[in-house]
Amino acid sequence: MRYDPVLFDLDGTLVDSGAMILASFRHATKTVLAREIPDEQLLAFVGGMRLTEQMERIAPERAAELVRIYREHNEPLHRELQAFEGMLETLATLRGQGRRLGIVTAKRRATVELAFAAVPIERYFDVVVGADDTERHKPHPDPLLRALALLGARADAAAYVGDSPYDVRAAKAAGLAAVAVAWGGIHPAERLAEEEPDALVHSAEELLAVL
Repeated sequence: MRYDPVLFDLDGTLVDSGAMILASFRHATKTVLAREIPDEQLLAFVGGMRLTEQMERIAPERAAELVRIYREHNEPLHRELQAFEGMLETLATLRGQGRRLGIVTAKRRATVELAFAAVPIERYFDVVVGADDTERHKPHPDPLLRALALLGARADAAAYVGDSPYDVRAAKAAGLAAVAVAWGGIHPAERLAEEEPDALVHSAEELLAVL
């Protein structure tokens, strides 16, 4: 066993939510602002700061309305959510090896529950830390440190698996091994490589081998 515990991001790492996140951003910005914003600008901060902060970056005076319209569009889409190929098997394998597992996500707990209702992964996790649980969010290390504290685990024995630059930065700041996945569809693999993660993987099999 190499890493124990193993902590995971949710969106773009375990569940294939990139397309629905982008669709909801497009819907909110077109509805509220009546203009189109480039996709790369809409997705630039996904995986780090909370949704409210992301919307404040786009239009601070309309942020609350943007969040409301985004959630109205986004939450029903969770019914169609699916896990990435091989991730259910990866979680089952890690759990079968006796590893402790956790989720650290920028989602609110209420939205995490929507994902759990669609994708049967909740049973694999000992701890879930969401946007409601810490004042500071990724790339700050606080969410990861909270998960480790809840597990009674050491950072130098743990890994964090995520699909965004903020995941890599948070892992490094907290002293965990940073494992970046290239399949998220939100942040390009080249952008992840720039953050110099401990590993950059392209399949669930490759991820399991690294862990």
